Amino acid sequence: MTEDRGSGGETEAMQPPQRGGGMSLWRQIATAIEGEIAEGSLAPGAQLPTEAQLSARFGVNRHTVRRALEELSHQGLVRVEQGRGSFVAEDVLDYAVSARTRFSETIRRHNREPSGRTLELREIPADATVAAGLGLRAGARVIRLERLGMADGRPVTLGTHYFPAARFPGLLARLKVSETITAALADSGVSDYRRLVTRVTARLPQPHEASLLATPRNRPLLITESVNVDQDGAVVEFGVTRYPTPRVQIVFET
Repeated sequence: MTEDRGSGGETEAMQPPQRGGGMSLWRQIATAIEGEIAEGSLAPGAQLPTEAQLSARFGVNRHTVRRALEELSHQGLVRVEQGRGSFVAEDVLDYAVSARTRFSETIRRHNREPSGRTLELREIPADATVAAGLGLRAGARVIRLERLGMADGRPVTLGTHYFPAARFPGLLARLKVSETITAALADSGVSDYRRLVTRVTARLPQPHEASLLATPRNRPLLITESVNVDQDGAVVEFGVTRYPTPRVQIVFET
């Protein structure tokens, strides 16, 4: 299916799907929207018309439109955000993991503007997993920072970071005012740090993760568990970070 374009260059109303033509109605609608994405009429990140608007445009019921959008979502061309609508999928962001992994530097490398939002910052007792990651005993006091990382205003990481409270007595206050973790650690005496280990797994998002990362609940997240050490090899941070697929892919650099 193609659109009829007037001589003035403006797009006229698309012809309704053809019934009995050998291709299902939802497939015709999906193909039409896919064509608009391919030609640039619908740009990456653009919001699609509502189901009601698409139903009126194509002359079909909402169930047929919903089936077309589900197909486009499975293809990775459209992402559906519950309560917000459907959007054209953005280009995949390569998130580099190397010996010196820094969020802001990685995002700027892609000519995007990094930003972040602190969701939680407090001191807590370490559970067994966090304690093992930091090399502490279970129950030791740690600083927990949960932060949403964004590129050009779009969420790309949801990270939970843990730091040994006894080693960094003023770090919690510094994290409240510092723009980055790197700056807060520098003010705490850690001039530089490097990645010691990164473990990668995948799972479906929990409801709050899907909401924060603006990703469908049927799309898996990439999960990394990482340990960062200072120049003397002492552990300074244990982190768990979630990345939405297919918007972000992890690239290991050597």
